[in-house]
Amino acid sequence: MRIVYIILCICGAALPLAQFLPWVSTYGLDIPLLVQHAVGTPISAFAWSDVLVSGIAVAVFVVVEGRRLGMRHTWLPLLALGVGPSLALPLFLLQRERHAATLAR
Repeated sequence: MRIVYIILCICGAALPLAQFLPWVSTYGLDIPLLVQHAVGTPISAFAWSDVLVSGIAVAVFVVVEGRRLGMRHTWLPLLALGVGPSLALPLFLLQRERHAATLAR
């Protein structure tokens, strides 16, 4: 599963950033304009509300599961939420798998 999680991490970083970086190069880091574009149509508001709720769910999962298992470095997937849940979740699952492997030794 590790290779699957690594591939998902790469895709989870590359796909959102491939959309965001050209936008930033065009408009700069204009937060009010970003929010306006993010909620400008019902479908974009739908997508962003889904991402927001998913991000919160991933953050809660990382904190609770990380503490339960005694994992280190759970701040890294929380930081990855800056890119999005599409990076944060597979990164945490990769960390959790690696943690379980070290416990099994």
